[in-house]
Amino acid sequence: MACYPMAILSMMSIIAYIQMSFLGVSLAFDSIAPTQFMRDGMTLVSQGGDFELGFFSPGKSKKRYLGIWYKNVPIQTVVWVANRVNPINDSSAILTLNPTNGNLILRQNNTVVWYTNSSSHSDQQTPLNPVAQLLDSGNLVVRDQKDSNPENYLWQSFDFPSDTMLPGMKYGWDLKKNKNWTLTAWKSPDDPAPGDFSCVTDRHNYPDSALMKGDRVYSRFGPWNGLHTSGSPEVKPNPLYYFKFVYTIDAIYYTYYLRNKSIYSRIVMNQTDYVRYRYVWVEAERNWMVYKSKPVDICDHYGLCGANGNCVITESPVCECLKGFSPKSLEAWDSMDWSHGCVRNKPLNCSDKHKDGFIRLEGVKVPDTTHTWLDERMGLEECKEKCLKNCSCMAFTNSDIRGQGSGCAMWFGDLVDIRQFASGGQFLYVRMPASELEVGYVHRRKLRIIVGTTITGILGMLLVGCCCLYYVRRGMTVKSKTTNEDGHSEGSESDLDLALLDLPTIASATHNFSPENKIGKGGFGTVYKGKLGNGKTIAVKRLSMSSGQGLTEFKNEVKLIAKVQHRNLVKLLGCCIQGQEKMLVYEYMPNGSLDFFIFDENQGKLLDWPKRFHIICGIARGLMYLHQDSRLRIIHRDLKASNVLLDDQLKPKISDFGMAKTFGGEQTEGNTNRVVGTYGYMAPEYASYGVFSVKSDVFSFGILVMEIIYGKRNRGFYYADQSHNLISHAWLLWKEGKALKWIDKNIEESHVVSEVMRCLHVSLLCVQQHPEDRPDMCSVVLMLGSEKELDEPKAPGFFQGKLLHVANSSSTHIMQSHSTNEITLTLLQAR
Repeated sequence: MACYPMAILSMMSIIAYIQMSFLGVSLAFDSIAPTQFMRDGMTLVSQGGDFELGFFSPGKSKKRYLGIWYKNVPIQTVVWVANRVNPINDSSAILTLNPTNGNLILRQNNTVVWYTNSSSHSDQQTPLNPVAQLLDSGNLVVRDQKDSNPENYLWQSFDFPSDTMLPGMKYGWDLKKNKNWTLTAWKSPDDPAPGDFSCVTDRHNYPDSALMKGDRVYSRFGPWNGLHTSGSPEVKPNPLYYFKFVYTIDAIYYTYYLRNKSIYSRIVMNQTDYVRYRYVWVEAERNWMVYKSKPVDICDHYGLCGANGNCVITESPVCECLKGFSPKSLEAWDSMDWSHGCVRNKPLNCSDKHKDGFIRLEGVKVPDTTHTWLDERMGLEECKEKCLKNCSCMAFTNSDIRGQGSGCAMWFGDLVDIRQFASGGQFLYVRMPASELEVGYVHRRKLRIIVGTTITGILGMLLVGCCCLYYVRRGMTVKSKTTNEDGHSEGSESDLDLALLDLPTIASATHNFSPENKIGKGGFGTVYKGKLGNGKTIAVKRLSMSSGQGLTEFKNEVKLIAKVQHRNLVKLLGCCIQGQEKMLVYEYMPNGSLDFFIFDENQGKLLDWPKRFHIICGIARGLMYLHQDSRLRIIHRDLKASNVLLDDQLKPKISDFGMAKTFGGEQTEGNTNRVVGTYGYMAPEYASYGVFSVKSDVFSFGILVMEIIYGKRNRGFYYADQSHNLISHAWLLWKEGKALKWIDKNIEESHVVSEVMRCLHVSLLCVQQHPEDRPDMCSVVLMLGSEKELDEPKAPGFFQGKLLHVANSSSTHIMQSHSTNEITLTLLQAR
């Protein structure tokens, strides 16, 4: 601990201070003694000069408050407010230190506005020589100068947090003094009075911490598991800070410390949907950058899936019942109201004759710890036996997951607020009756599979026979063959393997293709919103008769989408071929296409950074499925913002497979003399020579990620001297260390620095000039979800707006078609 100045000003100095303050001169104290006072215009500066105490007016308010802020940060950043509930109306306030009890007193016109209560927070006798000091940590303290222990404070501001947690501060409980350290958001940027949101630690047997909205839990961190809070597996060792959790008979609290003391970093409670932020001051940008935020996503909202439910952010819908449980209200569950939660399929036995057992959930945030029991000395096997002996025990796990694990935590009653993580998380053992355990399932499941397979086979044979007879009688068998773009033979409409809808049905659904139902127009036709007789809302893409997409492209899209199923791919419901009419019927996406949001200044406000990050990850998973996990390797060839649709929860779904190509076996590359796609998204080798591969889609993905981050189109974006497109501009900013300077202003307040920088890094790797330098989509998904060091990117393709592979002008002519929202297609036709 550093030694702090103890200078006491003489009466002459006080007179000088008063005279100079009347002349409008701002003066700084190094400490406040009983013989001194501080008025508006004077400040108290910490010894290291990092923090300053004084009077300020927040935002547009004219009211005055006593507070602490960073002295060397040009953007006034207040970290503590004394009189946050009792503002001062003018500049007449005076702060003094009472010599008899060491209390700080803030007065306005002889009226006490705010004061400390040192005597109740000290075990000492009446102080003999009190002094107030502002420490380098940002902590305002009152202590006795004659006390040999410089950390024996009579009072300290760290015991009374506002909305900001600085390094070394605590939030939790001082059990000895029954004091709660709580962070509380400002009501607004103009009013530091306590808002609705707060950050608290609960004094359960197994301590937990949460974000509160009023008296309701808004988001829960989960208990400390030795490495991090259970709900924050993404918090890993890093060069910026480290957390510490203390649990003794005297206190329960969290604190953190900076590894590099020269960095400014703070945790702030905000009166917004994303309540808790960690900010880092970036001197090069002269601005605060968001490093982490909470809640991370919808699964971080407390109890979203109700009792005994599990939230899985990668699924749609996100809520599912734990194994051995079913929705309490199936009707409500199907309407996406999960608040009723889940109930057991079969009751627990809790007897020696039919012993219960446990199933193990992996990679989860453990449930709410309100009703728990904890023994940090007990091992896992002993914990299991103890749980089995108590009929009320519903689950158990290690309380410390370091190494082989240690400690025992047990849950009683319903399990609330569980979520699944793609990586990280911990084990949870959930109690089950013997009949619901895996061993009991095996025999019945085998029997069900045998019976189900037999019945399905018989029904399938009957159905095939009926279908054959139906098509023969209706004359649906078409013997003609068509030829695809590379000269290979294609089958007829009868091989589409998808439900056929008749024209009257679709015409009725779309009110006879009414202009009011029109929701988009692409290069190959118009898209209409419709509603079938059963009430299902659909999107109908009606190909224009003059469209460049013939039967080949139409059948290609139908067959591809009908055979691939993934949560990040649009679902094809049916098609219609009648006369000259060719139509595709898709599931309706209420939020339209991605370009509607990211390229529009107003709509872009609806997509903050967490939503954009999940959209990026969703698109990556969809492409990985097409390239690697589907039955055939599929190259999309027209990935762009308008071909990514958003469902009602803003989850992305890749659409428009009319230009897609399939590869079999180990084939990874093809060649065509018919270049299709959208200029601005096409890889250099494809635009120039017609060579396409999975790496062509990777290039398009890289462009799309840049557009999502910067909110600008690659094609049509120019900066300064008009010589740079978005790729080259992003590359130059990256090389200059200013990659975050031009991000979309709609994500400035919500972006997480580490995530944005990683996405930009990945996007630059994806747009490398040579295909072999680009990662595959499996690697991209891993890079987006990890914190491993990435390779340095080289100069990208199309750098400075020019093709690095120069096409022969006589063999390739590129022509861009118009593309709009919803289901769209864009054709680049070779001459």
